[in-house]
Amino acid sequence: MSSNVGLSTPRGSGTSGYVQKNHAFLRPRNNGSGAPYPPPGSRDNKFSSDTGAFKQRQPDKAILEHEMKRDIEVKVLEERERLEEENERIEEERKDGEKVLSEEEIDERCEELRGRLTREMEEGRNRGKIAGGERRKGFKAHQVHELAEAKIQESNRFKRALGIRDGEREREGAASARAKIEERRERERERERERERD
Repeated sequence: MSSNVGLSTPRGSGTSGYVQKNHAFLRPRNNGSGAPYPPPGSRDNKFSSDTGAFKQRQPDKAILEHEMKRDIEVKVLEERERLEEENERIEEERKDGEKVLSEEEIDERCEELRGRLTREMEEGRNRGKIAGGERRKGFKAHQVHELAEAKIQESNRFKRALGIRDGEREREGAASARAKIEERRERERERERERERD
């Protein structure tokens, strides 16, 4: 083989000696572009370096709204299919008492359902519900924004249960940071006074 690649001779190796690339090898991600999380100690890290407080990942509202609208459209489509199947059943049985719905009536019912579900979605958003309901469990791996919103609501319920006001912990962290700075300044002043005395 040329340039020290592969076997010097394929004899006894059980191969043809052909050098090929391993397509199954996955390179580890660098902490640069494409990395899922920022490297520790960076500004984008979840723990802020100045106060040590945890910063919650905020969900993307546009994605959450899109998912809710998508759920509404799925329900409307299911209702349309149910109505069309009911029409087919009525036509096959040819019952006198039941009426076959026209395409316009099916469209009208679907629009009415879409409007009702949209109003419920708006009311739920105003009350602070998450996308799938008040306390939805068992999110799928791709539902990271729904999971983040559910986690924020869980944290808020926990804060209310413990009687912690919003921002209180951050103020405490900022106050302790200011106190440390003041202590350091006071020590420096004392050192200067001692130097002046000497």
